[in-house]
Amino acid sequence: MPHLRPFVAAVVRPIPITTREQRIQELDRAGHNPFNIQADRVSIDLLSDSGTGAVSIDQQAWAQRADERYAGAESYYRFRESVRDIVPYRHVMPVHQGRAAERVLFTALLGPGKISLSNTHFDTTRANVERLGAAAWDLPCPEAQDLDADLPFKGNIDVEAVRNVLAGPDGHRVGQILVTITNNGGGGQPVSMANLEAISAVARAHGVPLILDAARFAENAWLVTQREPGYEQWSPRAVARRAFELADGAVASLKKDGLSPEGAFIGLHDTELADRCEVDIIATEGFRTYGGLTGHTLEQLAQGLREVLDPHYLADREREAAFLADRAREAGVDTVRPSGLHGIYLNAGRLLPHLQPQHFPGHSLACALYREGGIRAAELGSLYLGELDSNNELVTPAPFELVRLALPRRVYDHSHLEYVAEILAAIAKNPERVPGYRISHAPQVLRHFRCRTEPIAV
Repeated sequence: MPHLRPFVAAVVRPIPITTREQRIQELDRAGHNPFNIQADRVSIDLLSDSGTGAVSIDQQAWAQRADERYAGAESYYRFRESVRDIVPYRHVMPVHQGRAAERVLFTALLGPGKISLSNTHFDTTRANVERLGAAAWDLPCPEAQDLDADLPFKGNIDVEAVRNVLAGPDGHRVGQILVTITNNGGGGQPVSMANLEAISAVARAHGVPLILDAARFAENAWLVTQREPGYEQWSPRAVARRAFELADGAVASLKKDGLSPEGAFIGLHDTELADRCEVDIIATEGFRTYGGLTGHTLEQLAQGLREVLDPHYLADREREAAFLADRAREAGVDTVRPSGLHGIYLNAGRLLPHLQPQHFPGHSLACALYREGGIRAAELGSLYLGELDSNNELVTPAPFELVRLALPRRVYDHSHLEYVAEILAAIAKNPERVPGYRISHAPQVLRHFRCRTEPIAV
């Protein structure tokens, strides 16, 4: 049966059409860092799926009912009801975005000498752990190391490794176990319910709080219904609710599965912990019933959370990601398998074997995508994850050299994705022409957001 997308465009925005010479000039101006490129000079923007989706007419309609009163506004209670329909926690606190939720909760749970265990900490998550003097330890499942294997749940945390840490000399230092669903830093791979049940039991046996980083909770729930035996007849909403039931708390950026340009929440069972978080929110974000958000945004989020678990919408997301991954592989560019929903991950190290990790092949491919086609993407390789010395020379490379093509929600159609595949095919015909890079400037923390680089001949 032909695939029918479950929505149509109601409002459009023009796409900038640029020349190769204009894009080269913009790369030079931006220090060859995609984060520094002006958005009005990007044709297809796959840098992030965070806050970049299209809102629906129902979200816009509800936003017109926004109550902007400072405390106890009606919009807050509609937001809280929508969250609690999925997240069965006593305490739900809105904040302006996910990294604010991380900062508030981690400040209450962690501190100097503490450890956060995770399937994979993403960039700002790691920064929010380390800024407190704590250590972020990644313990992904062994299957995650095989980029080519079509295994269903490569986002899982390594339960046995967690158990060994908790039983070892560092066990008393563990302040939280953080499971990211889906595992963004691990190639957008989902976490199974069996894995969540196992890590939940371990966490509770050792008295360590289990926290979900649930930015893509709906997409994880959908993949569970498609891949995990025993959940075939479950609705995505039921799976998502069960996942939250297994944890002690959650942080979630709602710029992803909240279908909004802004917003997040902290959800907790523990009243004492929630009280500490609430004091921090009032001091730094806003009163507890708005957390730095407008009533307009709270209404959009409440409706977005109702829409995001629609099986037709989620099936469409899965098909679009698989479509782009298939076209990329047909173009000669391998991707992390299997595809998830929020994006695909290109294997830049395999495509560009003439570039060693110290030449940042992932970053090189990301720059090539913009230079050749006006496509903006994010590197997840040695520029982001590698260890540098004081001269910004690579000391320890990342495990893999990847480029993430994140898919904004309800934005691009097949013609746009076909265009991306055509640009990839053009690059793949002569990959040796893609230059390597060196870092000319880099801050000590979160360098990939603000660094400047220069192309070099290799």
